Amino acid sequence: MNVVDLPASDHPLVTLRHLERSDAPAWYAYLADPAVVEHTSWNLRCVDDLQANFDDYASSHPSSSIRLAVVLREGGQLVGTIGFNAISPQHRTAEIAYDLAPAVWGQGVATSLAASVVDWGFQHLGFLRIQATVLESNKRSMRVLERCAFEREGYLRCYRKIRGKSGNFWLYARIDGVS
Repeated sequence: MNVVDLPASDHPLVTLRHLERSDAPAWYAYLADPAVVEHTSWNLRCVDDLQANFDDYASSHPSSSIRLAVVLREGGQLVGTIGFNAISPQHRTAEIAYDLAPAVWGQGVATSLAASVVDWGFQHLGFLRIQATVLESNKRSMRVLERCAFEREGYLRCYRKIRGKSGNFWLYARIDGVS
C-alpha cells in the first residue's frame, strides 16, 4: 500500500499516515491511560508488547492486519490508530478497530475517520462486510459505529478475555452498499 492508497481524512484536526515502529512509545502512552484501558481489550504491560503488531502490519500477506496512524495536522503527533483486523480475503470481510487518545475524544475524530476508512475498505480494498466488536461498556464506540451506519447484530457473551476475565461484546456490521 502506498501513500496515494490511504483513505482521505476530512477532519480539520487530524490526518492519516502509515503507522511506523517509531510510533510505539506514543501509542503505548495513551493505550496505558486508565480511561482508555477501561473500554478496550488491550492487555499491554510495556511498549515492547506492541512490537509483534508491527510485524503483522508490515506483512504483504492478504490477511494481514492494516493499521494507520491518526496524527494531528499541526505537529504530526500520534493521537490514534485505525484499521482492519481479522481480514478474510476469501470472504471479503474485515473487522474495523480504532483507538484514540483522550485528548481528542468528543471532537468527531472517531466518527469522521471510521466513515472514511469504512468507505475506503469497501471501495479500495473490496470488502463486502465490515464488522466491529465493542466491549459492552464502550458507549462512545457504539455511538461512532451507529453514526457510520453500522447495525447492531448481536450480543457476544464471554467473547474475549479482557485482562484475564471474560468480557461481553456487542457485534456491529455494515454491508457494502447498505448505509
